[in-house]
Amino acid sequence: MTRRLALVIVSVVIATLVVAGGGTLALAAIRARHTTETELRQQTSSFAANISEFLTTDQPIDTTAGQRELKVRLRQLQRLRAVVPLEQFVVLTSDRKGQLDTTDVPAGITLSPDELTALQNGEVVSGIERRVAYAAAPAAAPTGRSFVVLSTRQIDANLGAAVRLFLWAAVATIVLAFGAAVLLGRRLSKPVREVSDAARLIAAGELSTRVPEPSSSARDELATLQRGINHMAEALERSRTLEQQFLLSVSHDLRTPLTSIRGYADAISDGTVEPVKAAGIIRHESRRLERLVADLLDLAKLQARSFTMHPMRLDLSVAVHTAVDGATGSTDGVVVHAVATAPVLVDADPDRLAQVLANLVENGTKYARANVYVSCRSEAAVAICTVDDDGPGIAEADLPHVFERLYSARQRPERTENPSGLGLAIVRELVGAMGGDVTASNAPNGGARFTVSMPLQR
Repeated sequence: MTRRLALVIVSVVIATLVVAGGGTLALAAIRARHTTETELRQQTSSFAANISEFLTTDQPIDTTAGQRELKVRLRQLQRLRAVVPLEQFVVLTSDRKGQLDTTDVPAGITLSPDELTALQNGEVVSGIERRVAYAAAPAAAPTGRSFVVLSTRQIDANLGAAVRLFLWAAVATIVLAFGAAVLLGRRLSKPVREVSDAARLIAAGELSTRVPEPSSSARDELATLQRGINHMAEALERSRTLEQQFLLSVSHDLRTPLTSIRGYADAISDGTVEPVKAAGIIRHESRRLERLVADLLDLAKLQARSFTMHPMRLDLSVAVHTAVDGATGSTDGVVVHAVATAPVLVDADPDRLAQVLANLVENGTKYARANVYVSCRSEAAVAICTVDDDGPGIAEADLPHVFERLYSARQRPERTENPSGLGLAIVRELVGAMGGDVTASNAPNGGARFTVSMPLQR
């Protein structure tokens, strides 16, 4: 990852330098061409305008003295090349017919017919041939004959020093970019390597493995990945703990009735116990096994989402009374009360609803000291059924987890007939499948309260 990141960053920097540097040099060259041509045009025009005054003689031009003075001034004009701000200039003269003599035009410069016509009309022309700028300006001689001043200049943007400075800066930038890319790559790849190593250890069964927790202010993707790995490891470790607790609970719940059944069966064989009494105990323990096996089967169906629903219109208050009647007398010392009078109509599966209420009532009787209250009512468009007990209540640490599969609360009931942690998980899944919701809290009297909410029948 570090190598690829460094390669990408350095490539981007180089591309940026090429584009920026090339663009800057191209703009500088274009500006130099334009500036050189403009300055040369102005200088040539000014020089051509002043030549006519320079060639004006004190003597008449048609006299011998005037001709001699004109020749002297023409020779002096040739010496001006050393002092005028023009690299090269020539004076093109025209014959008596007005045709311009282009014999002395510098090599590489070509005056087009349109430019010659423009010069004859008194206009200044200019242009660029390769890297040479030229300008031509017409002027009139004292003799009445016209001539043209043609000057040239090599275009030089003076970019040599700038190019060298740019190259040094580009090399320094690339080196710094490479160093920054390596450091950044190592910093970014370190959490990824830690997460990868942690994932391998977790997959190998070391569920206590954690990656270093990022700071609370970190909100980037790597911090989210680190937190996600830690949360996953915590969830897996918790699931393993719950699974171990479940196996221990199920083993205990299976072993106890089986031991009792086998003991009384042996006692019947030995004739040391009355068969009727032994048969009653064996029947009771068998029912305990049946309930446990039924819970296991229900859990398997819930996990596979294979249980079926047959909703119909029914009265929730009637279902409450039925559940209370079924629980009456099943627990010693605990009385189950039904608090439901007015009809509360809902759409639900009667068997599944009966299973929900039975599980909640059974859970309440395990923890209650003396009373369990089951009530139902309607609020707005919602049917609400509550199951309260007068037991010790639910610890704050257990409230978020009471509906988790295989979870057993820290506060164990005195009657541990079926503490495998399946009943409430089954309740949550069944209520959710019927379009409702179930929550756990502590009742005002200090015991536990389970609340089932379902839409009213329309």
